[in-house]
Amino acid sequence: MSSDQVSYVTVHGHRRAYVKRGRGPALLLLHGLGCDHTTWGPVIDELAERFTVVAPDLLGHGQSAKPRADYSVGGYANGMRDLLTVLGIDRVTVVGHSFGGGVAMQFAYQFPERTERLMLVSPGGLGPEVSPLIRAVTTPGFHQLMGALTLPGVRHVGRTGLRLLARGPVRAARDLGEVADIYDSFRDPRARHAIRHVVRAVVDWKGQIVTMSDRAYLTEAMPIFVVWGAEDRVIPVSHAHNAAALAPDARVVVIPDAGHFAHKDHPERFVELLTEFHATTVPANHTRTQWRRLLRQGPPVAVARAEAGEFPVHPTPVCAPVAALPGA
Repeated sequence: MSSDQVSYVTVHGHRRAYVKRGRGPALLLLHGLGCDHTTWGPVIDELAERFTVVAPDLLGHGQSAKPRADYSVGGYANGMRDLLTVLGIDRVTVVGHSFGGGVAMQFAYQFPERTERLMLVSPGGLGPEVSPLIRAVTTPGFHQLMGALTLPGVRHVGRTGLRLLARGPVRAARDLGEVADIYDSFRDPRARHAIRHVVRAVVDWKGQIVTMSDRAYLTEAMPIFVVWGAEDRVIPVSHAHNAAALAPDARVVVIPDAGHFAHKDHPERFVELLTEFHATTVPANHTRTQWRRLLRQGPPVAVARAEAGEFPVHPTPVCAPVAALPGA
């Protein structure tokens, strides 16, 4: 996507960058940690033929401002509500990838009256495990180390090496092309600080802190679709099995021959899945009575939670594997 397609709006004194394309029902596309709206490049044109697509750069990412501010998941959900309000959009189907999936779940939880459907792509928040590279962001010295690694000559070598590995025969390295873009963005010290604040809000050296596992049952009131790449090395595909147990009414699909960025590995199939999900589900119609009933009933399965200071635990018992989608 070219830079002339990016629009800007100031909310609470901070610049928000976003792309808005197409006509029809509204989709809000939320990118992952260290990425920006361009991660949706392979799918946004085709989606814009059927939908009004809004793809923002989250605060601290891309061309949006990088202030000293609230980088919590709840803060991001509030920011998306405010952006949509400024754009005159009342209700959306929210699509979130990785960290953006955690923001999408939080948005649906905080603003169910504005959420029609929820599609999660390898989301955070459904289990404790996460890539060691992400956990490393929380360690002392990360900012200084990345400052050295992103000096002009060093950055060029590192970025080129990652992209060559991504194009090589090792399938486990398929996501390194996107990692190279994230690495390149760290040349901006403001971006490094912002990402560190984001990660520390949701992850420590033991694993993921923030979880929606204990509230996933609330999706009974809302259509939800969980998509995972079978070869995801950032957030393990086993978390898709957690989603199936914690939200029994959710659709769960594991796409073979796809990594953490399934929407980039198989863009045509991703668009097909999202379009079908939208066409075959009825938008959620939030009512306080229904919400109250669900809260009083609580989750249908026992959700395991660690106490403060303990190592994280799996939220559910080991469950049967989710079948991979044939022909993806």
